[in-house]
Amino acid sequence: MDAELLRTWLLTLPHVEETMQWGESLVFWVGDKAIGGKMFAVANLHHESRAILSFAAGPERFAELLEVEGVFPAPYLARAHWIAIEQWDTFPTPELKSLLRDARSLVEARLPKRTRDVLALPAAQRRKLIAARKKQLANQE
Repeated sequence: MDAELLRTWLLTLPHVEETMQWGESLVFWVGDKAIGGKMFAVANLHHESRAILSFAAGPERFAELLEVEGVFPAPYLARAHWIAIEQWDTFPTPELKSLLRDARSLVEARLPKRTRDVLALPAAQRRKLIAARKKQLANQE
């Protein structure tokens, strides 16, 4: 797997959005940031970074995953039980996909009720609400 394959695959998961933040980082969210979505994975596109991918592991799997060679606590997010990997082949692709599905599910389960309610709306209604919220946020700046 690489960053482009990761991006293509993650965007097929339900309610996953992406943003480019912090210079060269692709941030993947459950739900749009404008409606209170939360990030569950960050792909670092900067070639000099140690971590190429960070994601939520959850308190149950955090310590276990840190025992894998090439896995370390994610900078700034370890206290939230996030891990980081050094290379794309740290995990076989099917296992990495499973870990990322789990990361998405962990974060989705902790979304505020109002955000989950928006995600449950029909797609057209959800898109309209998100566009209105983004416009409102832009006018506040």
